[in-house]
Amino acid sequence: MIVSEKTLKWGIRLYPPLLFQRIWVRCFHKGFRGADVKINKSLFNKNYNGSIFGGTIYAATDPFYALLFDQVLQREGFKVRVWLKSASIQYLKPGRSNLYFSIFITDEMLNDAVTALNTSGKFVKAYPMEIVDRYGELCATVMNEVYIRNLHTGEEGRVAY
Repeated sequence: MIVSEKTLKWGIRLYPPLLFQRIWVRCFHKGFRGADVKINKSLFNKNYNGSIFGGTIYAATDPFYALLFDQVLQREGFKVRVWLKSASIQYLKPGRSNLYFSIFITDEMLNDAVTALNTSGKFVKAYPMEIVDRYGELCATVMNEVYIRNLHTGEEGRVAY
């Protein structure tokens, strides 16, 4: 489903798995070419050591490449299934304050996906993310592998398997 940046921002902000972990979409960039996300440190996501729970950081990075690619490719006329195929995280420093990250879909990334979808019908590639604290210090790095494929003829868009 094609939605506006503002609609998806509020939908994701109020999505319970992210809302209760205090993961807040600050904005989706025009045309879904990027997103800015804040992880608010709170009682709900603080661990025994007083830093943000690692699972919250990991969960915060999960949906965004898939959402961005899905919205951008739909606007390009593709009917696709997009999801996060795999992810890995390296915790470098405890998140003792709010954390932030931004991701972008560049023209090169989009062109790679479109070329692969037009030739083989699927696209798989890993993209890095950096999570920083309020001082700009790097707290974690994440590698998200995105899987995109054209829908089969007659396949419903919301089928999970």
